[in-house]
Amino acid sequence: HTTIAITKELKEKIKEFGGKGETFEDILFRMYKSAVERQLNDILFNEEGFIPIEQAMVEARKKWPKSK
Repeated sequence: HTTIAITKELKEKIKEFGGKGETFEDILFRMYKSAVERQLNDILFNEEGFIPIEQAMVEARKKWPKSK
């Protein structure tokens, strides 16, 4: 275990995310998991370098034409 210093204001804000009987560790761990999921979502759905599925299919057919 470790101790971290936070303001009373931040402590109260974190507490707002908690449910009955949850510890600060429970709350912070859930917030951490949510942040990780959000980062993954941002990476997966980033439109930078995005091409429409139709264009991707055309390019795939050029690279890998069907064998007869």
